[in-house]
Amino acid sequence: MAFKNLLFLVIILAISTPTSPLPHRRRHHRPIISSSSSLIQNPTSTAAAISGGGEWSLLQRTIGISAMHMQLLHDNRIVIFDRTDFGASNLTLPAGKCRLNDEVLQVDCTAHSILYDIASNTFRPLEVQTDVWCSSGALNPDGVLIQTGGYHAGDHKIRQFTPCLDGETCDWIELPNNLTVTRWYASDHILPDGRVIVVGGRRAFSYEFVPKDGDKDAVNFPFLKETTDPLEENNLYPFLHILPDGNLFVFANTRSVVLDYKNNKIIRKFPGIPGEKRSYPATGSSVILPLKLTPSANPVVEVMICGGAIGGAYTKAKMGTFFPASKSCGRMRVMDPDPKWIMEDMPIRRVMPDMLLLPSGDVIIINGAGRGTAGWEAADEPVFSPVIYHPDEPDLKKRFNVLNPSVIARMYHSAATLLPDGRILVGGSNPHVRYNFTGVKYPTDLSLEAFSPPYLATEYAYLRPSILWIDGANDNIISYGQKFSITISLGLYHDLTQCRITMAAPSFTTHSFAMNQRLLVLYVENVLRLSPFAYKVTVHAPPNANVAPPGYYMLFVVHQGVPCHSVWFRIR
Repeated sequence: MAFKNLLFLVIILAISTPTSPLPHRRRHHRPIISSSSSLIQNPTSTAAAISGGGEWSLLQRTIGISAMHMQLLHDNRIVIFDRTDFGASNLTLPAGKCRLNDEVLQVDCTAHSILYDIASNTFRPLEVQTDVWCSSGALNPDGVLIQTGGYHAGDHKIRQFTPCLDGETCDWIELPNNLTVTRWYASDHILPDGRVIVVGGRRAFSYEFVPKDGDKDAVNFPFLKETTDPLEENNLYPFLHILPDGNLFVFANTRSVVLDYKNNKIIRKFPGIPGEKRSYPATGSSVILPLKLTPSANPVVEVMICGGAIGGAYTKAKMGTFFPASKSCGRMRVMDPDPKWIMEDMPIRRVMPDMLLLPSGDVIIINGAGRGTAGWEAADEPVFSPVIYHPDEPDLKKRFNVLNPSVIARMYHSAATLLPDGRILVGGSNPHVRYNFTGVKYPTDLSLEAFSPPYLATEYAYLRPSILWIDGANDNIISYGQKFSITISLGLYHDLTQCRITMAAPSFTTHSFAMNQRLLVLYVENVLRLSPFAYKVTVHAPPNANVAPPGYYMLFVVHQGVPCHSVWFRIR
C-alpha cells in the first residue's frame, strides 16, 4: 500500500510538471523588462546553449539601499548591505532605532542593510552598528554569516548574522573581540576546519583567522605587498580558492600562489596571467570551474579569471579618460605539473564583472562596464548583456553566448548572487561618494532585479526535474564520503540516465568577487527507474572538507542542461 501511495504521488507530480508555472514565475507578479523569443528545436540540446536567451524581471524598484554586498542564507533569505558613512539612506529603521555619533550624522535613523525574502519578494530593514563599507564575509559551518572589517569605526569589527525561523527577530550582532589589523577591501574564505581566513585589505599585507588561532596575531604575507602597484594598488579583494589538498590559492594583480596557511609558506608560484591587471580597482572576477568528483582521484582544479583593466587605467579614469576594459579570460589547471594560462576572448570587454557558477556547470558573467575601472566616477559604457560561458564546449567559437540585456546600468558597487531556483539576483550600482539620483550619467540605483538564464525558459519546463526527497540524509545532513539517494520526478518519455547532480555553495558577493563560491559535480553510482515518472539516483558525497568545506549547499538535479529547484542540505 505504501508503494502504491508513493507511486500515485510521483505520477501526480510528474504529470503536473510540464504545464505548471515555473517556481520563479509563480511567486511574484513583476514587470518583464525583456524576454527570450528563441524556441528549442532539438529536445536533446542543452538549454543553456541558446544564444540571446534569458529574461529580466524587476523585483523591487527600490529597497532603500544600494546592494553593495549580498549573502544568500540557507533559509532562502538574503542579507544585503551598503555602507554607513555617506549619510541617510532611503529606508527608515523601525520606530525607536537609531545609530548615534555616526561620522556623518549625529543621529542616523535609517537602515543600511536589509533582509530580503526570496519567496515573498519582501524585505525588512536591519541595523548595522558600524561602517561595513567594502567589507568581506563567509558562512561558517552552522550557516551563520561571519562578516569582517569595513571602514573607520568598522575596520576592525567582526559581526554575525544568524538566520532565525520567523525571519523577523534576527539582526546584526557585533562581537566584542576584534580583528588584529584594519581589514578594508579584504577577502574571506571558509576553511576545511570551519574557521574563516581573512586575507589582505588596504595596506594590510597579512592574513588572520576567525575565530582567532590561539594567541596568534595577524600573519605576515609579503606576496600582497609585492603585488601592490604604486598609486593604484591593483591587488585588493584578492581572489581566494580552497584546493583539494587543503591549501589556499591566492591571486592578486596578475600573480598567483598556493599558500600553506597552517605553516605560513608559499608552496607554489604560478606564471603571471597575460594581459591586463585583474584585481581592484582594475577589477576582474574569478571562479574555480566545477569540480567533477570521482571515487578514485582528486578532481581537476581549474581557476578561471575574466575581465580587468590595464595598468594606469585607474589614474587616467580619475582624470576623465576611460581606457577600454579587458576582453580576455584565462584558465589554468593549478594542480598540473606545469600549469599555464590558456587565454580566450569574451565577446564583450568588461571591467567589474560578476562571475557566477550556474547549477548546470556553466559560468555567467554579468554586470560591469566596457571602459575604466572600479572607483568613484571611474567607469563608462555599462555592459547590459550577460554572457554565458560553457567550459566543457570543445568548439572554442561556441563557448560564449551573449544573452538578453537589462536596461539598468550595474556599475561600481553592484552585486549578484545565485538563487536556489536557478535565477540570478542582481542589485546595486553607486559610482558616487553619496547617493545621487539626478544630474549624473549613472545615477545611484536602489532596485533589485532577477535574471532567469535560458534554462528557465517556459519551453524547457517539460525537461525540468523535481526532487521529492533525499534518502540517507538525517534532517538533510550528509557526511563526507557517504552514499545517498535522491528520488526525482520527471515527465513521461524522458531518460534520466545522463543526469548531473550538482551542489553549490552560497557565496558572499561584493566588488565583483563571489567569495566561497563552489560548484561540485557529484559522482553518480546508479540511476534506478522506479516508475514512468520517478527515478532514484545514488550518488557519493564529497570525500572530505578540503573538497567541500563544511556547511550548507544547494543540491540541484540537472537534466539536459535544465536544473530543478534546489534543496538545501548540510555536509559535515
